[in-house]
This record gives sequence, structure tokens and C-alpha cells, in this order.
Amino acid sequence: MQQQFVIIVAGGTGSRLNSEVPKQFLELNGKAIVIKTMRRFFDYNPEIQVVVVVHKNYKSYLEELIAASDLSDRSIQITIGGETRFHSVQNGLNLLPDGNAVVGIHDAARPFVSVSTIKNCFETAQVKGNAIPSVSINESMRKINGDQNFSVNRQDYKIVQTPQCFLISEIKKAFAISYDARFTDDATVLEAAGGKINLVEGNIENIKITTPYDLLISKTLSEHE
Repeated sequence: MQQQFVIIVAGGTGSRLNSEVPKQFLELNGKAIVIKTMRRFFDYNPEIQVVVVVHKNYKSYLEELIAASDLSDRSIQITIGGETRFHSVQNGLNLLPDGNAVVGIHDAARPFVSVSTIKNCFETAQVKGNAIPSVSINESMRKINGDQNFSVNRQDYKIVQTPQCFLISEIKKAFAISYDARFTDDATVLEAAGGKINLVEGNIENIKITTPYDLLISKTLSEHE
């Protein structure tokens, strides 16, 4: 198997959860979320090389967590995050070699990504250049336009997840463009640089822990792993 990489974006400060530590360091069943997230990728490929991008105030804290975990002997590098997610991913990409290996870019606060989703993303990206996991929308939707709103066909929309996987050569080139506030994820950066996005099936449990409600759901999911 060709060498594979994953950038775990863990640069947030947990403001929306109003917690003393960032959400990625909170525990689920006695394990820090960021450790659980990294373990998913090692379950997929024990030889994968991990780069974790973290806020400068929590670098030593993360180092201590890794040293105390069963991942202490794995290939894990830590680098400092930037002003935005875009800049944090840039910092992670700077540590990777050029070439056509695949890198996944994943939110630290998504510890329930399945191994099958990871495998699907990496294998598709190796063939097609990129792969973005997504799931269907089950609720009815309406579009807001000023003081009016309109029904839309939910079949025309998908919820996008991570890991978003790319050939390193292509995503590095994309991240060389100037930052734009419209860059909500890595796929939007590649798209802005002229890339065509390939959607693949994600897993519904692969939620991003952002709010207290998400944390409640995550505790339940963790109890049934």
C-alpha cells in the first residue's frame, strides 16, 4: 500500500460548547475525543502518518495525552494551527512530501467516522483525485430569501462530512490560492481552484461535535461502540 497521510484539524478553542477545554479534548467513556478520532485512522491503516494541527496553547497538553495513550508509538506529528481552518490546514500540508499519495483532512471532533467511510474516501481519491463523504438529508427543507421562504427538493442537497481526501499534489496546489471567507471546508478550496468534487457515501454517525446537544448524542454513541 502506498504511504497515506491524515491531517487532524484540532485548532478550535471550544467556544460554542462553553467548556474549559476545547471540545476535541473532552472525554467520551474516559478517552479524549481527539485520541478516539486518531484511533479510527490507525484502525484503518496502522501505518498511516498523522499530522495533528492544534492551538498553540494546547500543544503540550496534546503531547501528554498521546504519551499516556496506546498511540504513543505511532507516527504522529503535531503542528500549530493558524488564524482560520484554512490556515491550519495549510500548516499541516506544509509537513507533507510532494507527490501523488493521498491525504485525508479530518475534523478532530468527528470521532465516529467509520473505517469503511475512511477506506472508501482514500481508495476513491487515489483513483479520482479526491473524495468527499456525504449523507442524504431526511428532513424537509426551505430556502430563505429575504422575508420569504420557499420549499426546495432535499434530493438536490447533501450533508458533507470529513475526511475529505485528496492527492497531495492537487490539494497543495489548491491551498496556494488566497484565503476566502467562503472556504467552509477543504472541498470548497479545491473547487475554487478549478477542481471537480467527487462525493462518496459517508456514515450517519459521523457527526461533528459542536454543541452541547452533539455532545449528548456522542455520549450515547460511545456507550454503544
